[in-house]
Amino acid sequence: MSSIQHTDTVQQVTFRLMRELNMTTVFGNPGSTELNFLNNFPEDFEYILALQESSVVAMADGYAQASGNAAFINLHSAVGVGHALGNIFTAYRNHTPLVITAGQQSRSILPFAPYLGADHAADFPKPYVKWSIEPARPEDVPLAIAQAYHIAMQHPRGPTFVSIPSDDWDKTTCMPHYSKVIEGTIPTPEAINQLLEVLKNSQNLAIVVGADVDRQGAFDNAVKLVERLQAHVWAAPYSSRASFPEDHPQFAGFLPALPEQLSEKLSGYDVVLVIGAPVFTLHIAGDVTIFDSAVKIYQITDDPKYAAFASATTTLFGSINHSISAMLDKILPLSNSQSDKFVMPLRPAAPKVTGATPIPVEYAIDLLSHARPSDSIIVEEAPSHRSVIQRFLPITQAQGFFTMSSGGLGYALPASVGVALSTNKRVVCLIGDGSSMYSIQAVWTAAQLNLPVTFIVLNNFGYGAMHSFGKIMRSQAVPGLDLPNIDFVQLANSMGCEGARIKEHENLPEAIHKAVNASGCYLLEIIVDADTGNI
Repeated sequence: MSSIQHTDTVQQVTFRLMRELNMTTVFGNPGSTELNFLNNFPEDFEYILALQESSVVAMADGYAQASGNAAFINLHSAVGVGHALGNIFTAYRNHTPLVITAGQQSRSILPFAPYLGADHAADFPKPYVKWSIEPARPEDVPLAIAQAYHIAMQHPRGPTFVSIPSDDWDKTTCMPHYSKVIEGTIPTPEAINQLLEVLKNSQNLAIVVGADVDRQGAFDNAVKLVERLQAHVWAAPYSSRASFPEDHPQFAGFLPALPEQLSEKLSGYDVVLVIGAPVFTLHIAGDVTIFDSAVKIYQITDDPKYAAFASATTTLFGSINHSISAMLDKILPLSNSQSDKFVMPLRPAAPKVTGATPIPVEYAIDLLSHARPSDSIIVEEAPSHRSVIQRFLPITQAQGFFTMSSGGLGYALPASVGVALSTNKRVVCLIGDGSSMYSIQAVWTAAQLNLPVTFIVLNNFGYGAMHSFGKIMRSQAVPGLDLPNIDFVQLANSMGCEGARIKEHENLPEAIHKAVNASGCYLLEIIVDADTGNI
């Protein structure tokens, strides 16, 4: 007895597939080569319009990270993909699962260098996608999308790309027999036993947690592991997620991305276990003396590059949450008397700050920390103020913090829109004035959808991070670092978002309270003292 396969248009079969894969939210900015895909768009789908392709990708990135499922993107051919490449790179570094589709000119005219045609379209986003294809036949488009989805979702997750000629959508095909993947790997029992033996015999153990801990749902298990091993905990350099409660007594702080300082922080330990992060992400060149020391470094990761690029490290390869769970199965919980070791927190409480005009960044962040809803989510892109944010705005919950792993600006503002769309929680986008201008048009999408996003622009009238790094790298008279005469409230108002600008510290408490309790989106511009809050 044979089953009968029903044929339909490539478009209709693709929509059916997207429903099965729970990708019915489409992020895009439409062009002529995408019209056949968008024609008679299904009523049960939602199209999220962003006003520039880089913002499209960042919105989808935030949505995918918050939801845990791949997000579907539809870009314009050629130049549209080019616009998006900055945040495609960020998604790749963020381990964000994205299925990126892009229009292509009709197959019949592709041999004649048509307008909007992309030469070697599948190669365009490489090497910052996990997999890329332009299907050989129209009939193969749904299968290519299914394959792109599963490759994007396999750890380490990341973006995939499918280029689709515009006349493919009207051809006929059948639903593909795509596979379903049950994910999750763990190191061998022997490897876990060897690691646990080293950890239990350690006299001074440090555990470094990276973004993949929170990405893979291991936040709570990481706490259990740390407590049972009685270890100190450090956040990995430039971690794009918060993977451990930053008010926990065993939390020691944030590792710097500077070689000498990082080595100094870890030099007092005999064993360092890095979970879900590279060993180590550095920002400038220097001597990483810890690699030449007696400190034993171990790593748990499922990213082959993290493993390959590590120095002086023994790596166990496995999914983060599964690997931690396997370790917990072999470690008994502590008794009450054993758990008293960390009654006093390793990290001192943040100092008290008082208001002044011009407004210190520390004062603004401290007010925000106390005013924001307890379940709100922070999306951050204020690199010149990151150390202050880490000190005065502790993240204590899983999926409570998002930023970019790439170092590229233009991510947080649209990403906050995607996070809010996925969670429907209050999202606070904490961003610098320079960062804001890379993707300010994302405010329009937040306003159109009436999303609960509070945009807080810390305006120091320039690229503060560049001023700070100029001092570190001994650069002088660097041009292009000042940004006067930008009115962010007027920009927000023009896109339908209410806002306010605050210059005096006396008005700031009430303004922050209003901003984080708005019914929809709201932009608060805070004029901060440029001499405070620097890295």
